[in-house]
Amino acid sequence: MSAHASHAPNRSGLWDWLTTVDHKKIGILYLIAGGIFFLAGGLEAILIRLQLIYPELSIVGARTFNELITMHGTTMIFLAAMPIIFALMNAIVPLQIGARDVAFPFVNALGFWLFFFGGVLLNTSWFLGGAPDAGWTSYATLSLNQYSHMGVDFYVLGLQIAGLGTLIGGINFLVTIINMRAPGMTFMRMPIFTWASFVTSGLILFAFPAITVGLVLLMFDRLFGGNFFNPDAGGNIIIWEHLFWIFGHPEVYILILPTFGIISEVVATFSKKRLFGYSSMVFATALIGFLGFMVWAHHMFTTGLGAVANTLFGLATMLIAVPTGIKIFNWLLTMWGGQIRFTTANLFAVGFIPTFTIGGMTGIMLAIPPADYQYHDTYFVVAHFHYVIVGGMVFGLFSGLYYWWPKMFGKMMNETIGKWNFWLFFIGFHLTFFPQHFLGLMGMPRRVYTYLAGQGLETGNFISSIGVIGMTLGTILFVVNAIVSARGPKAAADPWDGRTLEWAIPSPPPEYNFAQTPLVRGLDALWVEKMAGNKGMTPAEPLGSIHMPSPSFLPFLMSIGLFVAGYGFMYHVYPVVILGIGFTFGCMIARSLKDDPGYHIEPEEIEGKGVKA
Repeated sequence: MSAHASHAPNRSGLWDWLTTVDHKKIGILYLIAGGIFFLAGGLEAILIRLQLIYPELSIVGARTFNELITMHGTTMIFLAAMPIIFALMNAIVPLQIGARDVAFPFVNALGFWLFFFGGVLLNTSWFLGGAPDAGWTSYATLSLNQYSHMGVDFYVLGLQIAGLGTLIGGINFLVTIINMRAPGMTFMRMPIFTWASFVTSGLILFAFPAITVGLVLLMFDRLFGGNFFNPDAGGNIIIWEHLFWIFGHPEVYILILPTFGIISEVVATFSKKRLFGYSSMVFATALIGFLGFMVWAHHMFTTGLGAVANTLFGLATMLIAVPTGIKIFNWLLTMWGGQIRFTTANLFAVGFIPTFTIGGMTGIMLAIPPADYQYHDTYFVVAHFHYVIVGGMVFGLFSGLYYWWPKMFGKMMNETIGKWNFWLFFIGFHLTFFPQHFLGLMGMPRRVYTYLAGQGLETGNFISSIGVIGMTLGTILFVVNAIVSARGPKAAADPWDGRTLEWAIPSPPPEYNFAQTPLVRGLDALWVEKMAGNKGMTPAEPLGSIHMPSPSFLPFLMSIGLFVAGYGFMYHVYPVVILGIGFTFGCMIARSLKDDPGYHIEPEEIEGKGVKA
């Protein structure tokens, strides 16, 4: 293609999706892949709860149960939650800041394919000798060769590849938000979802290197006879816990902060009010991100760090409840006196608030070291974690998907099916996890594949397992709704009477997003224009030629190279390792030797006439 070709390349079908660097299509790819992994993780959860519905069952054996809890946690955290968050960040953040794309479209595509092939590599363990069985935290010494089988190798290498994709994705969003905001879009005019994505990207930048170092050291222990975590040879198992949780606790906020952003957008839109206390929400988001790096050892109160360390980390953990509490009150005060519409998106948002608050309250209980000694490794911790991650993050993701589905796909979801989705999932969730608080207080340990009759644990486990049916039906209804929506009514540009820039352009957005870069004149940029009587955004530039990046097959090929190298490492076939890594480096060199000329979209090819269309 000659430099600055005037027409977009002809692409269609599968080839278009394999080579795309369009942030909106990459967002859809993240959603599809994350959705598939979410269903896989959900199936693993169903099998776990079936095994525990009655005492002393043997639906699955002890080893398979250990594999299920390991893969359920790993899949849901790394391969379902993260990519669905990235799906919404890709689809919405560039639109909210008035950008035509992300800063590095090629790197954005590479990030997706690395995540995808890392996840596939991890899940092939089920068919190649057994999945990892050392828990999703993969604590040493359980994760060393002498105590676990080859499945942990899949964990180590799959997460390194997927984590690399997440890391470069986070860097990309940092640069995009810092450098590509529309004129007038100051930091204190950015929508809260963009702010949350910005802080989350910063957390990714600083947290993921810690888990990467830990995984590399564990790989050396398992594959090359290293002794970093082998106490028999002078290794230190506590180092793994520190490395894992220095990543692992910021990871909780990487998951929940974008959800806070979603809830803020949805509650404000469907209350027909400006978000209450915008500035305090911004500073609370940043403070949560900062404090998130100061609390990791509350996962380690029982490892013998000592009274001083336990006290300091306990206090820091309680302190993080302050900015989180600010957000709860801001959402409630946004709704206070508002013209509230209970759409499906808003039902999930409103349901999120008390549910997440319960998770936060049990978190404060776990922040007290003497109490944590009693709760630690019981089902109380399982209940707390799921109230935060499922009752918080998953509720928020459902809310965001119902809210932005029209913008992503140009189709409206069915509200009746959506409300059935909410109520089944909401009731099923509380039936599943609320009894687990009491199971934990009665002493039921987590990660055990069965329990004895006559200990008072039968009723709680039965109710908990029945609740999974509601969550399963709710999730199935979401998939049905997504399929039904393909034939549903076409979405308007602004179906919810929104407040932010993404609602100023057609649904779904054109490839170039904005025909003319918008001029931002205040917080809630689109609402400011509506209140001024304008039909759309005021343009900041004349209508002209738009330069777009070319599609590329290289991100897909580079990820394939590392995927192949991963198998070479696991099976000690080092020519395959050299071949895979060499192929990836070859693709990198090919990319560096030839600049992307891109192509231009001329004014006459642009639909409508600028941002007011």
